[in-house]
Amino acid sequence: MEKIRFCTEADFGAILGLLGELWPERHIDVAALHAVYSRALALETQFYLCAEEEGEVAGFCSLTLKNNLWQAGYLAHIDELVVTEQRRRKGLGRALLAAAIALAAEKACARIELDSGFHRQDAHRFYMSQGFENRAYLFSKSLRQPSPSGPPSAGHERIEQETSA
Repeated sequence: MEKIRFCTEADFGAILGLLGELWPERHIDVAALHAVYSRALALETQFYLCAEEEGEVAGFCSLTLKNNLWQAGYLAHIDELVVTEQRRRKGLGRALLAAAIALAAEKACARIELDSGFHRQDAHRFYMSQGFENRAYLFSKSLRQPSPSGPPSAGHERIEQETSA
């Protein structure tokens, strides 16, 4: 029987393993990821959900809320959703997704979205079977800074100077 719950600091090791399954080709900087994970646990706009089965974390979902003009309110975004390979197709992903949708609705979000890599065809079929629609492309550009540990600077001063000239 699965149990969906909010993640804690103690879940990081299990979630790290799940993220390794989600991103098998990616080098994972454990210290940087742990800093991001710990920071998110304290935020009021980010939620980490765990799917537990037989006392073990077998799935993970990250949900972020953002204030959005297009929706004239909050928009929820699923950043990661992963279930360990050996426990897929048993309802854990569906339970995690349902919990994320319920949480987004509880937080008064007008819409929930996610993005998924082109190669994840099984995941696309799953999301569509759960009522999601493919309504846009996602465009992305890396802005990697030498040190990802500190918060990004606002940059408002430079933008105001450039636009007011």
